[in-house]
Amino acid sequence: MASRTVGLAITEARPSVLGGTLVDITLTDGGDDRLSPAARPIWAEWYQGPPAEPNLWAPYDSQGRAAWLDLTTRAWRVFAPRPDHAGGEYHLDGRFVTDVPGLHCAIAEALLGPGRYFGREWNAFKDCLGGGFGVTPPFTLTWHDSEIARRALADVVEDPEDGLSYFEDIVRLLERCGVTVVLR
Repeated sequence: MASRTVGLAITEARPSVLGGTLVDITLTDGGDDRLSPAARPIWAEWYQGPPAEPNLWAPYDSQGRAAWLDLTTRAWRVFAPRPDHAGGEYHLDGRFVTDVPGLHCAIAEALLGPGRYFGREWNAFKDCLGGGFGVTPPFTLTWHDSEIARRALADVVEDPEDGLSYFEDIVRLLERCGVTVVLR
């Protein structure tokens, strides 16, 4: 699934109490790259492999959803992406799109299925739309319950110059890339 480096530092080495040529060492935690408490249940959920059911990311808060996206990024490298295909209609379940990580979880799930990767922020999402991740425009994306995301992301602005909300920015990007977006 993924690997993490655990840094340990030797703080003491002395002849072993067991005798002979053995040495007792004292180790201290030398790293800070450990899982956050929010990520632990997500890693436990993914332990048997990527999820097979939709919306398993939905109950988590924003930090947990970001940890979910972290695993989709790692899983994408392990579970090779599908060949690109264009066309077709996809349905995004927007009931749980209440933050930026949730938006990216939902879009990836709509386009590729549960536990798949299709970007974790605006620039990565734009890269994925360019191909190499399983789906390329043109296609139709029907976004059910889109008003939930519109309201939840109204104050999230990626580019202050254009003044668009994150929701509006994602919809505009999709349309510019040749995606027909149907908001319901």
